[in-house]
Amino acid sequence: MDHLNCSYPKNWPLARRKAALEQRAKIIQSIRVFFIKDGYLEVETPHRIPAPAPESHINAVPSDNWFLHASPELCMKRMLAAGYEKIFQLCRCWREGERGNLHVPEFTLLEWYRVSVDYLSLMDECEALIQFLAANLGMKEKINYRGHPISLASSWERMTVEEAFQRFTKISAKEALRKDLFDEVMVEDIEPRLGIENPTFLYDYPSERRSLARLKKEDPTVAERFELYLGGLEIANAFSELVDVEEQRKVFELEIETRRSLGKEIYPMPEKFLSELDVMPPSAGIALGVDRLVMVLLNAKTIDEVVAFTPEDL
Repeated sequence: MDHLNCSYPKNWPLARRKAALEQRAKIIQSIRVFFIKDGYLEVETPHRIPAPAPESHINAVPSDNWFLHASPELCMKRMLAAGYEKIFQLCRCWREGERGNLHVPEFTLLEWYRVSVDYLSLMDECEALIQFLAANLGMKEKINYRGHPISLASSWERMTVEEAFQRFTKISAKEALRKDLFDEVMVEDIEPRLGIENPTFLYDYPSERRSLARLKKEDPTVAERFELYLGGLEIANAFSELVDVEEQRKVFELEIETRRSLGKEIYPMPEKFLSELDVMPPSAGIALGVDRLVMVLLNAKTIDEVVAFTPEDL
């Protein structure tokens, strides 16, 4: 009986994740190598903050009258405003109520920011990063995810949001926004078709979905924002950063009003962030979900397979 207990650990779900967690560690170590070799400074910012970015679709987790951050974005942008030029961070983040096959409420995020570039430059960096990680795992130029062989060679697909609506739906992005169907159409009709043969950068989001991105000078109806998809799964979200204080305040105020109309908690305005935004240089930043990227690289069916502990394990 003692021999059986040794051969079959009591916590078998945790034990069977060992191979995946070893690969996950290798991926995270390779991420650090990639950015350090390119002259990025690894930084750490607080996990508890007094005022999160007031985004209507993200609910922060309270922590003793403050909040656990959903992203290190605000603090990292304050570092850009203080003179840091190329920074990256791997950290734990929290979002209330997010749980499913692709979500855990506590997750790992990679964010990096760079001055004097725009969102198009971040597309190139994304491509180089994922190719580097796959090569370090011995995958060369092709990975398999959800039964789809995905080529990581050059010519990653770049598609505007409007083009995606034209290709995959019978409604325009503008009409979907007017009918309050934009998110539904994205989730049901567009996202599952992205990044199937090659990774897809979906870019130029409508201004109504700008988040913290700046608008395009040539076409202010769209924002300089992209999301990266692999095998129908969103991996990253990036912006050419908005550095106009008054414009950013208006965006936050609209998000607060949306939260109020939905009966959600109203967060304090992040005044310290706004007070420093006027000296933040033109720059671009990106958030990449590490758990999801590991899922894709390891061809895992659920996020539970690539994290040590799920909420149900605790």
